Amino acid sequence: MGTRRLRLAAQFAAAAALAATLAACGSGGSGGSGGSGGQPANEITISSNECGGTWSLAKPGWYTFEINNQGTGGAEVDLIDPATGAIYAEIENSGPATVTPMSLNVGSGKYAFLCSFADFNPQQGATVTVPGHAAGTPAIMPITYNELIPLAKKYVTEEETAIKVLASETAPLAAAVRSGDLAAARRDWLTAHLQYETLGDAYGAFGNFDTEIDGRADAVGVSSPQWTGFYRLEYGLWHGQPLTSLVPVADTLNKNVDQLVTWWPSQEVTLSDLGRRAHEVIENALEFQLTGHDDYGSGTTLASTVAAIAASRVLLALLHPLLATRYPGLPSVYTGLDQLQALLEKERLPDGWWVPESALSVSARQAIDAACDQALQELAPIAAITEPRNTLNAF
Repeated sequence: MGTRRLRLAAQFAAAAALAATLAACGSGGSGGSGGSGGQPANEITISSNECGGTWSLAKPGWYTFEINNQGTGGAEVDLIDPATGAIYAEIENSGPATVTPMSLNVGSGKYAFLCSFADFNPQQGATVTVPGHAAGTPAIMPITYNELIPLAKKYVTEEETAIKVLASETAPLAAAVRSGDLAAARRDWLTAHLQYETLGDAYGAFGNFDTEIDGRADAVGVSSPQWTGFYRLEYGLWHGQPLTSLVPVADTLNKNVDQLVTWWPSQEVTLSDLGRRAHEVIENALEFQLTGHDDYGSGTTLASTVAAIAASRVLLALLHPLLATRYPGLPSVYTGLDQLQALLEKERLPDGWWVPESALSVSARQAIDAACDQALQELAPIAAITEPRNTLNAF
């Protein structure tokens, strides 16, 4: 397991690098050369009343800009196309009295720095023209808060409908446990749990409800009365615990879901989470489902991974109008998810249950891991692209 963890860490780092490359956010060492083109580094001074000062480039190529924050607070610094506001490169957190590198392949065209300090309006620096006809790192049009707000509201509404479906499934689950019907309880448990896994909103937006409804035993242990929810019920249903002892667990689960139905419509989704969760739900599945960590006896973690793919697809469908013109790799995202899902579906048994993760053949496990890693790399840039940004036009 240790070797696999190291490999996955490296792959996640590669995915993060891909996101940074697409958003053109450099991360090289400070004080170095301009990169493979051999141009010298260019120091760019910023403060609350200065954004870039006077700078110039003699020709296209790879450059490293050393962003010298001489202000008293942190700043976001973008290198933009001054005609459209499209972003070539960005530094999200430039700390005061620090120098942060920004590396990219500068093509022919017009460039300017845009600086955003807290408590100050964004300011745009001088426009610099790079001569020639060379292509460089492409610019991406920023997504504004106004573009994401209606999508977030739509998502809240769609989630409300999905949570109501969940409530309609936990009620018969609780009834099956009370009646002492183990087969029905197991079947209804899987149906309801997969519905919860498709919601994709547990990363903060559900608050304490996520721990109560789908919390793991890691922190308290499987014998703790504090452990509640789907996994607690799964443990009991597949470890021979008397159904009479599981009635309070099932009833509490049903009650918590009913409370979530009432609570959810008044909530707001953090705008930056819309793009981030499209990646996170698959990352979460890789860490906890495809390793078998979250298998408390049912052997259905592969099914939970398919549910995570469904959650990612919901967010991708919501964001598609914004991504289609900004992310050339978007078709590969869908292809990657299709390939991963097809491999998982092969492990579904004729009776509707699934091959447990622990029983996968070596070849099947390797193929699934590789497909998941590839899907994550394709998904990685979406969070950076869909992060709402301040623009001059927004003020």
